[in-house]
Amino acid sequence: MSMKTLFLNPPSYDDFDGGAGSRYQATREVWSFWYPTWLAYPAGMVPNSRLLDAPPEHINQAQTVAIAKEYDFVVLHTSTPSFKLDCRTAEMIKGENPNCLIAFVGGHVTAQPDASLKASAAIDLIARKEFDYAMRDVAFGVDWKEIPNLSYRVDGEIRHNPERLPLDGGDLDKLPFATQIYARDLDYLKYNSPYCQYPYVSLYTGRGCPARCTFCLWPQVTTGHSYRTRSPENVFEEVKEMKRLFPQMKEIFFDDDTFTADPPRARKIAELLKPLNLCWSTNSRANVDRETLKVMKDGGLRLFVVGYESGNDQILKNIKKGVSTERARRFTKDCHDLGILIHGTFIVGLPGETRETIEQSIQFAREMNPETLQVSLASPYPGTHFYDYVKDHGFLVQDIYNDEAGYQRCTVSYPEISGDEIFAAVERFYKRYYFRPQYIFKAVKKMLRSSDERKRMLSEAGQFLGAMRNRKNAGADARAGAV
Repeated sequence: MSMKTLFLNPPSYDDFDGGAGSRYQATREVWSFWYPTWLAYPAGMVPNSRLLDAPPEHINQAQTVAIAKEYDFVVLHTSTPSFKLDCRTAEMIKGENPNCLIAFVGGHVTAQPDASLKASAAIDLIARKEFDYAMRDVAFGVDWKEIPNLSYRVDGEIRHNPERLPLDGGDLDKLPFATQIYARDLDYLKYNSPYCQYPYVSLYTGRGCPARCTFCLWPQVTTGHSYRTRSPENVFEEVKEMKRLFPQMKEIFFDDDTFTADPPRARKIAELLKPLNLCWSTNSRANVDRETLKVMKDGGLRLFVVGYESGNDQILKNIKKGVSTERARRFTKDCHDLGILIHGTFIVGLPGETRETIEQSIQFAREMNPETLQVSLASPYPGTHFYDYVKDHGFLVQDIYNDEAGYQRCTVSYPEISGDEIFAAVERFYKRYYFRPQYIFKAVKKMLRSSDERKRMLSEAGQFLGAMRNRKNAGADARAGAV
């Protein structure tokens, strides 16, 4: 018999996309919500459980507490920017139901379990790293001493149980399909990604990433650097049911950190998917061979999300990216030749950043000419090498990662370039990319070809410009407050 269990991605800022499925926890420039996939797996293993994703449902804190107080066990996915507010939510739940057991999961509490437990008495336990089976076992009443990955208090002292080995491919194949839990508990029409066709549905085909990027949260803190994968056949079994579960779905997004890290497997999945005639996209490093790209394109691939990060090779070495700008050029040319679209992501404020390197990144982005662009502030999350670096060198100037609207704040400042300059560079980067004749001409052509595309692009343009205004105002307020 299991406890009545709620798996909760809690509310925080308006339209904040960050708890249970996002690598960068922030309010987006354009309407965007990731699926709470990490919570879906244990939710599928606990009978009569519920997965509640408050942000896309626009459920506020009071409404969330009113729902959660009816449960015996609440598993709350937290993040570094939202942790303090999530603690308040937990305390409010305890206030309404003192007997409710509350567990926190996610990268932040994995990196700082002692500090997290000390932060609030409402947190009864923490599940570090992969928490699928740990949360299942707690729900079924297994003695906490016997459950790997748990951290909790015993007579006022904090105890950390040993960690279990990461789930391997066979283990992952045995997990419930996350998409079945989406269909049971979520409304897929309330999720959007600006680079995916709406409506989209995302899932994982594996966990972990072999790359060693010093800033990346998940591999360093929760999933590790070994890419552990589901079998292509298991992925196919889940995907073939998705059109029935989500009849209006236009695109599938495989949200593995690096789907292309195992090229033979990527090709096999593409070949299996080809008869389904589905449109799909995924994450990729900028180093995939042309033959693999061609097979994936033939199997339905539409778009890659590619982390270019910087146009300066020394910065790429500083962050251990493992892909040079020259290799990225060859990859990007192959994608353009084959008709594979790219959503390019860049980060400003990484170690080694200067005014000159930001200019190099802007020029490099324009040269790569991806379909869409994302520019983020470097966020040194606890548990990453980047966090240790900026803290040890005195470059971490604040521990408030987001402003009151949820937009990213610049938390780093270097001798060569200030945090204010880094913050301002994001808007300049976007303007230099999007407000150029080449891009505007391409956008107009797309809007003329499709009325749906025209409505979407105009709506997103309005959202983006509004976000830039809000972001600038928040930055000005933060500087005024500092003075």
